[in-house]
Amino acid sequence: MLDLVSEEFITLDGGQLRYWAGFIAADRRRDLFATLRSESAWEQSRIRIAGRTIPIPRLNAWYGDADYSYSGVTLQTRCWTPTLLSLKQQVEAATGVMFNSALLNLYRNGADSVDWHSDDEPELGSKPQVASLSFGTVRRFELKHRTIPNSRYRIDLPDGSLLLMAGELQRHWQHRVPKQPGIDGERINITFRKVHTNT
Repeated sequence: MLDLVSEEFITLDGGQLRYWAGFIAADRRRDLFATLRSESAWEQSRIRIAGRTIPIPRLNAWYGDADYSYSGVTLQTRCWTPTLLSLKQQVEAATGVMFNSALLNLYRNGADSVDWHSDDEPELGSKPQVASLSFGTVRRFELKHRTIPNSRYRIDLPDGSLLLMAGELQRHWQHRVPKQPGIDGERINITFRKVHTNT
C-alpha cells in the first residue's frame, strides 16, 4: 500500500522535490531490505578524481536497460530482478515518471558516503527526474545551490521513503549523503533514472 497522503511538494530555487515519508508500507520494509541486500550484485566501483583512481566509499550495483557512465566509470547493466521491477512500477505509478534504469547504493555504516555531485550526465537528458527510494538506517540527504552562497537544504531519509528530484534541480543544485560517524546500521538506496541512448 502507498501512503500517498504523506506526499509533500518542496520548491527550491531552480528545482523541485516531491517527498513521500511512508512510501513503502512498514510491514514490507524489512523483507524488501533483506531481499535487496542478498540478491543484488554488489561491487565497489573505482572512480577517477584529480588524476587518481580510488574506490568509492560504498557498494553499488546497476540494473536496467542501458549502461551508465559517471566520473570515468562505466557500469555494466544487469537485467531487472523481479523485486526491482516491482518497485520501479510502484514508483512510476506514484510519480507519473517512466524509468529504465536503477543505481543501487549500499551504505554499510556511517563511514560510507557519496560526495557533492549532480546527476547531470548528458545521457540523463536536459531535465533529469531521479527518484530516490531508501531502505534501512536513516541517513541525511543534503543539497546546496551551485551559485547562491549558503543556500542549502537537508532532509533525513527514513526507511521506506521516496524522494523525487525534478524540474531543473540537477542544473542548479548539488547533493550528497555525508559521512555520519556513529551510525552502524546499513542503508540501501535505489535511484531510478531514465537513461537516453542513441540506439
